[in-house]
Amino acid sequence: MSAGPVMGMASDGGRGAMMWRRGLRALVITVLSLLLVIYVAGPVAWLVSSSLQSESDITAVPPNWLPPKVTFDNFEAIFAPPKREVTYETRRQGDPATGRFLPSGAENLLPALWNSFAVGMLVAILNLVVSMTAAYAIAVIHFKGRKAALYTILVTRVIPDIALIVPLFLVMRQLDLVNTRFALVVTYLAVTVPFTIFILISYFEQIPRDLYRAARADGCSHWQALRFVYLPLSLPALVASVMFAFLTSWNEFIFALILTQNITSQTLPIIISGFVMDFTTSFSFINAAGVIAIVPPVVLAMMFERYIVSGLTAGAVKG
Repeated sequence: MSAGPVMGMASDGGRGAMMWRRGLRALVITVLSLLLVIYVAGPVAWLVSSSLQSESDITAVPPNWLPPKVTFDNFEAIFAPPKREVTYETRRQGDPATGRFLPSGAENLLPALWNSFAVGMLVAILNLVVSMTAAYAIAVIHFKGRKAALYTILVTRVIPDIALIVPLFLVMRQLDLVNTRFALVVTYLAVTVPFTIFILISYFEQIPRDLYRAARADGCSHWQALRFVYLPLSLPALVASVMFAFLTSWNEFIFALILTQNITSQTLPIIISGFVMDFTTSFSFINAAGVIAIVPPVVLAMMFERYIVSGLTAGAVKG
């Protein structure tokens, strides 16, 4: 047998083995990706599915992964809760299994939704204003004590939040700010500003220094250089900073639990957690409230998704 056919057979065998390895690799990646999607999206899918079921369906064994009969009674109870006085006797009249049970405080869900949205938007705006000016000063203006200022800001995030609850509560009580949304805004700014400054500094330092020199040579002040040079080029980082501040304040529980003790100032996580501590628990109603709670963050994330990804990776690679 000549060398030509032998080499051809070996080449075909190697090509087949390579194609087999590529197919196996693609299969493994596909399976792992599906498992990751199920792991991440599974709880959200169950949340939506169970919010559309009656209490008897959601507690059935085996569980109904899809609603046997779609019902919007839970959402109707949220948006149009009946006016009734809740006493020890009336709390026992509703049967959770029939879906007629309405937790006490259900009428407070929509005001709490507004409180969460108002606090989140205010924190996001103020966080951006404070962070972008501080980040510009540290990243662009080489003043004395620049690195000390940066390290001092970052060190504040080393302290666990749980250790700050009592001092914050005492300060807010002395300022007569307990049970106000302003107390939450000030607290959340202390939590979000250091991380946002770090993101923006990394992004500002990637912008060519020649653009800053050219703007200053043309007579721009520092504010004009920030406004017309750095901010337009840092849009992904700005959007990521806004989303980070908004989601942090939207989901936060511990500070809101301690600093707000009346209905007028409590946010959504506090109200929803109160449904679990009622005389009995309606899981379908709580899941419907959870669906409403995830709608604003999901909508914002879908609107600014391409900016969020690039903004959060700002400064990850230098050079």
